[in-house]
Amino acid sequence: MADIAVVGIDCAFPGARGADAYWDLLTRAGDVIGDLPDGRWDRAEFPEVSRGGFAEDLDAFDHAFFSVPPREAAAMDPHQRVLLPCAWRAVEDSGTAPAALAGTDTGVFVGVMGGEWGRLTLSDHRSVTPQLGAGSSAGMIANRISYHLDLTGPSLAVDTACSSSLVAVHLAVNALLAGECSTALAAGVNLVLSPTLGLVYRQMGLAAPDGRCKPFSAAADGIGRGDGVGVVVLRRLEDALADGSRVYAVIRGSAVNQDGRSNGVTAPSRWSQQKVIEAAYRRAGVAPADVRFLEAHGTGTVLGDAIECAALGSVHGVPRDEPCALGSVKGNLGHTEGAAGIAGLIKTALALHHRRVPVSRFADRENPRLRLAERGLRLLKSPLRLPPGETVAGVSSFGMGGTNAHVVLATAPRTVTARADRHGAPAAGVFTLTADSPEGLRRNLAAQAAALAAGPRTPAAAVCRTSNHVKTGLPCRFAVTARDTGRLAAALRTAAEETSTPGEALRPRSAPVVAFLFTGQGSQFAGMTADLHRESPAYRRRLDEADAALAPHLGSSVRDLLLSGDERVHRTRYAQPALFAVGHALAATLADLGVRPAAVLGHSVGEFAAAVAAGALELADAARLVAARGALMDELPSGGAMLAVRAGEDRIAGLLAGRAGGPGVALAVVNGPEDVVLAGAAEELRRVDRALRREGIRTRFLDVSHAFHTAALRPALGRFGDEARTVRPVRPGVAFASTRYGRTLREGESLDAEYWVGQAAEPVRFDAALAALVRETEPTHLLELGPRTQLLPLVGRSGLAPGVEFLHPHPGAGASGSELAGVLAALYRAGLDPRWDALYAPGDRRTARLAPYVFSAESRFPREDRPPAAAPASGPTAAPAPVAAAVPAAPAAPPAAPPAPGRAADAVLAVVVEAVTGIGGYPPGEVVPDARFYEDLGFDSVMIMQLKDRIEAGLPTLGEVSVPRMLPALRSVASLAHYLNDLLVAEAA
Repeated sequence: MADIAVVGIDCAFPGARGADAYWDLLTRAGDVIGDLPDGRWDRAEFPEVSRGGFAEDLDAFDHAFFSVPPREAAAMDPHQRVLLPCAWRAVEDSGTAPAALAGTDTGVFVGVMGGEWGRLTLSDHRSVTPQLGAGSSAGMIANRISYHLDLTGPSLAVDTACSSSLVAVHLAVNALLAGECSTALAAGVNLVLSPTLGLVYRQMGLAAPDGRCKPFSAAADGIGRGDGVGVVVLRRLEDALADGSRVYAVIRGSAVNQDGRSNGVTAPSRWSQQKVIEAAYRRAGVAPADVRFLEAHGTGTVLGDAIECAALGSVHGVPRDEPCALGSVKGNLGHTEGAAGIAGLIKTALALHHRRVPVSRFADRENPRLRLAERGLRLLKSPLRLPPGETVAGVSSFGMGGTNAHVVLATAPRTVTARADRHGAPAAGVFTLTADSPEGLRRNLAAQAAALAAGPRTPAAAVCRTSNHVKTGLPCRFAVTARDTGRLAAALRTAAEETSTPGEALRPRSAPVVAFLFTGQGSQFAGMTADLHRESPAYRRRLDEADAALAPHLGSSVRDLLLSGDERVHRTRYAQPALFAVGHALAATLADLGVRPAAVLGHSVGEFAAAVAAGALELADAARLVAARGALMDELPSGGAMLAVRAGEDRIAGLLAGRAGGPGVALAVVNGPEDVVLAGAAEELRRVDRALRREGIRTRFLDVSHAFHTAALRPALGRFGDEARTVRPVRPGVAFASTRYGRTLREGESLDAEYWVGQAAEPVRFDAALAALVRETEPTHLLELGPRTQLLPLVGRSGLAPGVEFLHPHPGAGASGSELAGVLAALYRAGLDPRWDALYAPGDRRTARLAPYVFSAESRFPREDRPPAAAPASGPTAAPAPVAAAVPAAPAAPPAAPPAPGRAADAVLAVVVEAVTGIGGYPPGEVVPDARFYEDLGFDSVMIMQLKDRIEAGLPTLGEVSVPRMLPALRSVASLAHYLNDLLVAEAA
């Protein structure tokens, strides 16, 4: 059979919450057996079954996270409550955000034994509720996971007694091999909720007096029960390797069989155990001699251990170089029954992953009657170090009643990881985190900070990349840039301690609306973007792309010019192509990262990169035009200059018309209400500069070679027009704010030769174009694309974009990958979902270990003798005061002052809030108008019918409420109240 990869693990056993804690328990041969905690049953009444492996906090459940109303959470089987968060964390551990599995064919297979919750809660028929019906069903244990994660593959609970969860693994493996699902969650869960089964074991002579299993020990005297829950995420190995998933271990084969009519329905059969192991090895394609260690069923009963060792010896007692190691985790945890198989499987997968097999508890008192040595078996008194290469192991689980399972595992294949692409400083990344609430965000920020500070130093880029893929999908967002995990931990700790919302990362309602602003000439400098080129593989690729398009027309490499720090970058023939290359490379890099503009605006020569970003010009055509434009302008006589002036267009026009003016000076650029640029002959412009300074006006000469955007350029424009006429323009795919026209392009207008000729000689109307862009597209973010910040300060001074956030991926000399990462962080917080992998070098695109999600433990649902039943739908205590008086149905005469609509609407809203609060069992004040019925409040069809009854009781003048007509209004509490108020108004009319 094909191999199946174990790619994700989570578990919660007594004293060991999480895979790391479980492994620590195993490696130190820990023992979690203790006294029964409070809240289960009366220890004094049943002292003989009140020791075992018991977990704490079974009543804690983050019901709000899973949108489960409190009343339903109280009615749920605790098995469901402990399994849901475990499944979530296992999916995270697989390197996948649980939200990413929504709608997929992912399967869920859960082993669970018995149905204690149903027996405890449904015996009093007078207390039965719909919530108890769904809450006590064994099948719902798997279906809860499928429902809350929106999984559409097979979903089933398996009860084969003690072998349930290993049988669930077998079924999950077969479903993957058959193509029924592409990912599978295999799980087991067991909670000791009552003394019943312990008393049965005792009466059968199977219960250990001290509540402790002692597998294969001379002191073995029976079973001690234990709590436990474990989930593994499985994928076909070829798929896991193709996606770069971390693989803990590989399942090579599995088998399930039955004892048939053997020596009693509850007694084990040596021959059936032997056959299931042999069948599993045949399917796995391995020989018994290949198996290095075995995780046995190992209950610690005299008969069970003897029969199992005989079966194992028959299969593994072949001539071999060294005995097969033998162990059973029941010696640490007790018998976790429905979770026993998954407990053993997780132990084995972790042992293969860490290449070390933990010691066998009670190996120092091995039972000589088992004849382990002559059967080719041995208990481990010290950890077994696994040699390089493949190691094969087996896991057994046998059920009372005769259903047996065996799974064969092996070490994961070695994979070749791309080497990190390091050009100096550690790569910058963006660490992202989401949670269901601001409080949840703080809690998880603190957890991640603690884990990063305590864990091994991992490249920050790999940690960030993992967070981008795993810690996403929940409404409250946080993002911060990082180069070093130590500093990242400090940043997360600081954010967790903020009194305001961490990072001000509340729920974004929609994706950000982004506009690109492309910088023009004058922003260039020697060596621009060299640091970014060194750090960002995406920018390198895109700059190389622009360089290749420009090279045939320049006769040299603009990329090499930039990276070498050549001062020729200030010459027009190189400056314009260099700025185009940088603008295009930045825009294309952002597009690779998933940042696409709703509008573009280019300042002067920046319009060429803007045209490519808008789809109006092909890269090759734009490169040819820019190269021609720069070369032709560079050939013009020198002596021109440009002067930035802090004054408005009207004032400058008046000054130029008076004594400050001259025939060689013209208005070249209008950047804002108090920002213009003059151009003309250098000598004449210096005279104008002196005059303006005497008027108290601030001025600054720009680093340019000619008087651009004036008539001085016309001698070059004829030949440029000939070149431009060879290009066939295409209508832009996004709004194009033209700085030639001072507005967005209209229907039928294109960037043809006439446009480009006029654009070179006429003034730049940046302020008017910006005003049109902001007015027509309403951007939330303006991104300047160029080698340094030049336009955003102009925008800020103009006041034309209030409330818009300004971003720049390369704000000046020294900028590197951190600023690009910072842009993504800001846009992610605002609601963008970037394509993260483009940010990272191939060597950093791997899965790192992150702390699992930390759920709230504040909500508690302790077991009661009678779980809360739903309150009655109507009656004097349930129905609020009717509001008929607020909206009269048919008054005899118009009232002098009709009731205020606001008060009537408030009364209807109060009825809806009280109804929802009662049905869901929410604390007073927790249900808010914005709460959504399905996503936030967890309503289902049963609750909707209860809501209908309560509304009719609370609003008696409304009569019968039509559920089909009410359904579209069930978006939120407020939308339903609005709908009902409209009905009442219509009735009154």
